[in-house]
Amino acid sequence: MSKYKLRQKAIKLRLKGMSYNQIKPLLGVSKSSLSLWLQDYPLSEERLRSLRDFSEVRIEKFRQTMQVKREKRFAETYQKEKAKHLPLSNRELFIAGLFLYWGEGMKGLKRSLALYNTNPQMMKFGLYWYIKILKIPPEKIKIRLHLYSDMNIKKETAFWSKELKFPLSRFFNPYIKKSKKADIKYKGGFGHGTCGLIVNDVFLKERVMAALQAIADYYQNRI
Repeated sequence: MSKYKLRQKAIKLRLKGMSYNQIKPLLGVSKSSLSLWLQDYPLSEERLRSLRDFSEVRIEKFRQTMQVKREKRFAETYQKEKAKHLPLSNRELFIAGLFLYWGEGMKGLKRSLALYNTNPQMMKFGLYWYIKILKIPPEKIKIRLHLYSDMNIKKETAFWSKELKFPLSRFFNPYIKKSKKADIKYKGGFGHGTCGLIVNDVFLKERVMAALQAIADYYQNRI
């Protein structure tokens, strides 16, 4: 059985209230693997008491302690980095958007800017970059979703419309993949398909690609 299937089975057993010691012999995996796979699936205090499993209680208490420490450390780092870097200037925002496009934008299209990603926060920034930094009128931007065949088109379109605060009238017919969301075996993702921000403007596309090429040329021999 693949690691993915083992992990999914471990999660199902965990959701039934089973401890590491109960799951381990059923799947034949180490406790360290279970600890990693199930870190986001803690047992309730009531369930822990009913198990009377000291090792499970010890692991859970340790997990909770480390989680609190991580959250506190991240919150402190967040405030330091926010004070250090924000707000960004328009020049800095332009460059940030360039690098976003370098990683997630369609480079081969000659006449259109097309930025695609599954992360709503990233797409919000992309839309901000289009409108506030590149000065693209909102009515020139169209949105196209890439969805799996088992996804609800109306529901996902409404989700992205709400997230981006963009009218449904700017959404074009989505591209529907033949594969199913339920069959995807990779970790991560946001569960709402891929969103694309598209603008047909050959001169703007040339400006973005020229800026990216200039950056690439400048730094290619400076390592």
